[in-house]
Amino acid sequence: MVRAYTAIITGTGASEDVVGEIRDLSGVTEAHIVAGDFDVIAEIEAETVRDLQKIVTAGIHEVESVGTTRTYIQMD
Repeated sequence: MVRAYTAIITGTGASEDVVGEIRDLSGVTEAHIVAGDFDVIAEIEAETVRDLQKIVTAGIHEVESVGTTRTYIQMD
């Protein structure tokens, strides 16, 4: 199992809607609104790195008001 964290910038005032939709995506184990350079952090897991990529590109990026994302793969 591969786990990663995706940091997401949302449109102004959209964090609550975005985090709600992201929590419902397959492969997303947790998602939280955060303060700082990003608005939402999502923990995702899948069988392979390619599967993680699909969750981000075909899932998270498809949510309305999702802007820039950065994904960090867990190494331990």
